[in-house]
Amino acid sequence: MPTPQITESEDGVIFRVKVVPGSSKTQIAGVFDGMLKVRVSAPPEKGKANKCLTEYLAKILAVKKKDVRVVSGLTSPVKKIAVTELTTEEAGTRLSESLL
Repeated sequence: MPTPQITESEDGVIFRVKVVPGSSKTQIAGVFDGMLKVRVSAPPEKGKANKCLTEYLAKILAVKKKDVRVVSGLTSPVKKIAVTELTTEEAGTRLSESLL
């Protein structure tokens, strides 16, 4: 199974996510073109989908909510996510486990 491209940053990792808002359930839908595809139940209005996404990723990656943030693409379906306090190996393992 493919895994998302994850790069190291100064204080953690960065990866891209394709978000599909307004889904019936928040879940990972797979990996497409090196990006993690995530369906979120929140609508794409007033930052609700971004908040739902970051909270879900924090849960999947077993980090605090404040450690996950959208660094680019706030209003776009393709977002760049930064996660602090995590190595590329840890992030890859945790995301791969959630894909099964």
